[in-house]
Parts: sequence; C-alpha cells; structure tokens
Amino acid sequence: MDTGVIGTGRIGSTLARILVAAGHRVALANASGPRSLAPLLAELGPAATAGTPAEVAGAAELLVLMVPFDSARGLLPAAAVRGKVLVDAMNAFTGPGRPRDLGGRCSSEFTADWYPGARLVKSLNTMHFVTLGSAGTTGKPEEERLAHYVAGDDPEAKEIVAGTVRGLGFAVLDTGSLHTGGILQQPGGPLFNRTLTAEQALAAIGAR
Repeated sequence: MDTGVIGTGRIGSTLARILVAAGHRVALANASGPRSLAPLLAELGPAATAGTPAEVAGAAELLVLMVPFDSARGLLPAAAVRGKVLVDAMNAFTGPGRPRDLGGRCSSEFTADWYPGARLVKSLNTMHFVTLGSAGTTGKPEEERLAHYVAGDDPEAKEIVAGTVRGLGFAVLDTGSLHTGGILQQPGGPLFNRTLTAEQALAAIGAR
C-alpha cells in the first residue's frame, strides 16, 4: 500500500521506519520541504520518497497526519483528501503535558471539520515514539502485542487502518465513534500514553 506520512518529527519518522520494514511504500512530507528529508530517505531506501504535503496527499492511498495540531488546518488541499482514508494521529495541547480544553469535543472532530469528505480515523496518537519503534513488527502472539486504537464513523475506513496497524505487529482495539473513541484516546483520556495490550486497554476503559 502507498502510505503518506505528513510530519517527520520523532513520531512520524519512527512510523515511516516501521512501515518500510513491514513492506509499505512510504511518501513523506514536512514543513521544511522535500530536500530536508534526504538523510531519512537515505536511511529508508528505495521504498521511501518525499514531496510537498499536497503532493503526498494526492498520491497516497492511506494518509497519516502527524503534524502539530495547530498547523493542520489548511495544510492540505481539501480536494486531495476528499474520499481518502485520513488517519488523525495528532494531539491537542496548550503546552507540554497540558491537554487543551476542547469544550467536550475530541480533537479529531475539528480535523473532520477542516477536511470535510475525508474518511477520518483517529489512530496512532497514543504511543510514545520509542515504544512505537521498539514494539512494531515483532511477530508476538496477538494477546501479547501492544495495542493501538481506531475511532471513527466509517467502519470500512477503520478496518483499513486496523489492517495496516495489525500488519505492523500491533493489536488493534476499536474504541467506537469519532467523538466517543477519540475522547478515550486523546490527552487526558484513559488510553493516552499508556503501554497496554488490548486486554489491558479494555480494562482501562471499563469494558470488562
């Protein structure tokens, strides 16, 4: 699958590495331009390319948005993501470790407002980049794998994202709708920045 990753900080670069290790073709974009990605491309090899955010959004089959929350609005042409599976892997903070008050909404609902027509799924936002890089593609039994989560209002889009995440070596837990599941996953929620298996995550949200 051709996967686009917008944002190449520590978490975006780590995701690119495990995607390539799992056999994906990856297109990368950041705020500094494609030439700034030359060292990362050299590390990743021929399965990775770079472009502008608009170019990557237009070409990718699955697009992951991993930029700072405040920079996401207007970053991509709305037409480029309309009808496309868009993973919101962002978190809204007011400062280090301080979740933003969003008035009872989840941050992904704002992203959905900014990109109407995108098949939005909240995922890949809860795990520290070190854990992400060390736990993926390990081939552990399902019950021992660390969990990522999917939330959204498009069941098919959630399953596409879930299949990709499972292929990286993680368990996947569906946390529900974009609103309900997104609140569980975002900063301040019971799943954010916790290293959990799916069984442990179910216990954390009171599902078992």
